[in-house]
Amino acid sequence: MDRDDVRPGCVVSLQSHGAYGANWNPHAHAIVSDGVFSPDGEFLPLPALDSGAVMQVFRRLIVERLHQAERLSESFMHNLLSWVHPGFSVFAGPPSDGAALASLESQDRYITRPTLAIDALQKLQDGNLVLETPPDPRTGATRLLLDPLEWIHRITTHIPDPGRHCQRFYGAYSNRGRVVRARVEGDSADAAADSQEDRDNSDISREARSTWARLVRKIFEADPLVCSCGTRMRIVSFITDPRVVDRILRHRESARCRAGDPFGPRAPPSAPSCTLQ
Repeated sequence: MDRDDVRPGCVVSLQSHGAYGANWNPHAHAIVSDGVFSPDGEFLPLPALDSGAVMQVFRRLIVERLHQAERLSESFMHNLLSWVHPGFSVFAGPPSDGAALASLESQDRYITRPTLAIDALQKLQDGNLVLETPPDPRTGATRLLLDPLEWIHRITTHIPDPGRHCQRFYGAYSNRGRVVRARVEGDSADAAADSQEDRDNSDISREARSTWARLVRKIFEADPLVCSCGTRMRIVSFITDPRVVDRILRHRESARCRAGDPFGPRAPPSAPSCTLQ
């Protein structure tokens, strides 16, 4: 682009397992923007992506990082970089439309998939485990017999170190470098100074607030916005006073609240008696 003030957006998921019984196969899945973002939020598309050049850069960075960590000698590093078959590969799939949320969500679920599907695992009567896998390209086998110790070894091998994140956000998609697309032409200068309330009430903000409930419903198969009585819950007010919050919680834990039905009929509160002179 001949510019050093632009940056792409990238979401990377680090994977250590393959598809054949949680075999060791370190690789990375990434969703990358097919362009770069300018500081003012303008998106500049790239004409094409050379996956071969990306592979060469990635290979050199990995090998040099291993050399800096004193895992490879300098002579062995140059030897690896001189190989005709590099041992690395980069696959760039077809581009996805940013407006196709269902397609993007499907790809996001794929790149962050777990090591094994629990439905593919069966326990035998002798205590061993049978794992269903895709056809092995070498033997064609689709079932893998494991004893309990081997099963534990295969699973624990893929547990990341404490504090090590397997999902990384880079460039324009990182928390610090999040950018906003430039406003469409024709917007006035007053539109750039919209209040926070207007932004919170926008269609995009309302959609973002409903996303968390949709994801919880899909993962845990329970709608967090449906009350136990069957009605749809909605936000009535926000209570921030600690004294009021503590009073409500103490009332919820009281025997009187647990014994009574809050939706049942009840008499009006008794008024204090007074004597007329």
